[in-house]
Amino acid sequence: MKKKCFNIVWLIAVLLSFTACNDFLDIQPVGKVMPKTGQEFRDLLTEAYSAITNDRGKTVYRSDELILDKGSTTSEGLNLYLDIWRWKDGSEDNNTISFGWRTFYYVSYIANTVIEQKDGITEASEAECNQLAGEAYMLRAYMHFILVNLYAEPYTHCDPTVTKGIPLKLNSDVKAVLSRNTVGEVYSSILSDINEAEKLLNVETWPEGETYRFNKLSVDAFRSRVYLYMGDWQNAYNKAKQVVETHGELEDMTTSSVLPNHYHSVEAILSLEEVFAAEFQTNGRVSNSLLDLYRSGDMRKSKFYRAETTSISYVTKGGSNEYRCTFRTSEFYLTAAEAALELNDMDNAHYYLTELMKKRYHSSRYPTYEALILSMTKDELRQEIYDERFRELAFEGHRWFDLRRTNRPELTKTYDGETYILQKDDERYTLRIPSEAIQANPGLEEE
Repeated sequence: MKKKCFNIVWLIAVLLSFTACNDFLDIQPVGKVMPKTGQEFRDLLTEAYSAITNDRGKTVYRSDELILDKGSTTSEGLNLYLDIWRWKDGSEDNNTISFGWRTFYYVSYIANTVIEQKDGITEASEAECNQLAGEAYMLRAYMHFILVNLYAEPYTHCDPTVTKGIPLKLNSDVKAVLSRNTVGEVYSSILSDINEAEKLLNVETWPEGETYRFNKLSVDAFRSRVYLYMGDWQNAYNKAKQVVETHGELEDMTTSSVLPNHYHSVEAILSLEEVFAAEFQTNGRVSNSLLDLYRSGDMRKSKFYRAETTSISYVTKGGSNEYRCTFRTSEFYLTAAEAALELNDMDNAHYYLTELMKKRYHSSRYPTYEALILSMTKDELRQEIYDERFRELAFEGHRWFDLRRTNRPELTKTYDGETYILQKDDERYTLRIPSEAIQANPGLEEE
């Protein structure tokens, strides 16, 4: 992502001087000077994009992707992530790094400001104003989407019409004290924002250095993911199919030196988040359960990971700005396959899964695995699609959310001779709303 140096008064006043207060968002802008020109609003959105945290990446510590032990994790890493990794919620060590809350609402505040001021933007064409507002709608929707999937029950494991989710923030009034909306209300708002964005976005593709910005294709990509998390199989399938038809090229792992989650990859749709940050690379090793899922001839095992010893491997598909990845093509082959399966369309489930596999397995091994896929029962194929999502999308911020939305299985981890268990359907599959947010607004208290 391009970073700019800002020295204009309004940006310093409105964006960089947020201080704690007693409002429910725990933010308060100092100063009232607002941007006016198209360039100033573009700078404002750039600040919002750059503020987005790697919380999707942090979820690797709660899932079954990483192993923490004294032999392969730095002492600093253990201090920061061990309690997250072993699900010690509510009594974490003081050094434990926290998941975001305030930052998501900070980004939403900027998005709300752009949406509200759209018609007053100067020195910009109508198309430019529309594009800015379209990106703001997508940003607001995306912030709510991550929040509801961190801090609320999964849509597929609750009654979304009554289950409390997270507060929706749909305007720039930081003094308003809001209550938690239902999970269903949050998802409805997300889809509504995506619909509004679709009317406004007009940029098909961004040049290098600006591919972190939402484009037209990201609309269907985002919709497809939202519908998948809702278990709305027909809409998930339709939107995934549209993405593949528009942007279906896959990296051929047998010949390409570019990893599919690289921002230069032919698969890249939106390169916003640096999901697996640099500090994660030496703060945990790849779990054996994941490594064991890769079959003989699967080119991803040697390209996604670096084997340091026979028992210790580290992630190579992340750790730098080059691996910014929010949406990429292969995700939507897998979404189409899963949704088709749940719609009892076995032919298309086979098609989308095997089309991806052709680009991941050595040509000498692929026919064997294709035959295996075609022989599977529906239940076996469902598990295979789950496993393929794990193999393909590991360390890209998907696994924890996939575990939550599917069968929320029991997970077991061992550290320093002690075993930790996340029970099936454990309440710790949902994070607690941060105590500082509850202190600012007791109405957010868990019920």
